[in-house]
Amino acid sequence: MREPKQLLIASKQYAKEFRWQSWWQLGSTLVVSAIAVAVACSGLPFIVRIPAGIVMGLLLVRLFVLYHDYQHGAIFRRSPVVAGLMYLYGIIALTPPSIWNRSHDHHHKNNSNFFGGDVGSYPLMTVEDYAKASPKERFCYAASRHPLNIGLGYLTIFLGGMCLRPLLINPRRHIDCALALAVHLTLVVWLAIVAWQVLLVAVILPFTVACGLGAYLFYAQHNFPGLELRNRAEWNHAFAALHSSSYIQMNGFMRWCTGNIGYHHVHHFNARIPFYRLPEAMAGMEELQAPCTTSLSLRDIVGCLRLKLWDPEKNRLVNFNGV
Repeated sequence: MREPKQLLIASKQYAKEFRWQSWWQLGSTLVVSAIAVAVACSGLPFIVRIPAGIVMGLLLVRLFVLYHDYQHGAIFRRSPVVAGLMYLYGIIALTPPSIWNRSHDHHHKNNSNFFGGDVGSYPLMTVEDYAKASPKERFCYAASRHPLNIGLGYLTIFLGGMCLRPLLINPRRHIDCALALAVHLTLVVWLAIVAWQVLLVAVILPFTVACGLGAYLFYAQHNFPGLELRNRAEWNHAFAALHSSSYIQMNGFMRWCTGNIGYHHVHHFNARIPFYRLPEAMAGMEELQAPCTTSLSLRDIVGCLRLKLWDPEKNRLVNFNGV
């Protein structure tokens, strides 16, 4: 295996954007999204509109990956048109740029660093720390990693954690969080009065799908069997990418909907690689071809969700019973 610096240099050949392809990825996604919105808001029977609402949720996830790549500088650098579109998406999708950039940058700089804090990630206690914690601390910790918290991410993680909480902590710094809340709640109240069916199918359903799936993907990217952690002195960027970030196997349809976010170990190795070049980078670099793997199968989802605590003696994640 090459040294981390050599690997990073080798990965730079894939960190080059093809601007025409970026426009195609964005444009085609927006067109399909517009069609899904039109169907979900139409007067067609619910048997047609409900699938359209689910598709809207999946498209919100795909658009989020483009937003995520734009914030990393992987695509559309120095494009004022896209800058406006991405800001608008961040407001609509309850991921305001101010909190997203701060928390996600911290996450990338501290992934797998056990003493890097929980900003931008799910909290993680050791077995010993959990045993010493108060009942209130245990409850809050267990709730933060509970499947209901992840599945209801629309309310708990995005509306609450990404918008309301940072706004209450620092209103001046996160004024865009206030804008996101105002836009979303105004839309919800207005539709509840004039078109409650549209509210259910074109807002509640897609946001529930998108936020729940997004929250789980982020969880499984860094909470999976085989995860390794290091303390601050032993931490390095290459280790974090190769041993603390998963590769989530998906079929072609889900890879498209999630914008190749399953190649998360490659993304953590070099965040400037555009999402559409992640498979190419994995295929071209031997060191990236043996990651810790999980999938969206029920068995693997349950297996990841059962992991609760870090056991330093076993050097692995375990459940609350130490297994």
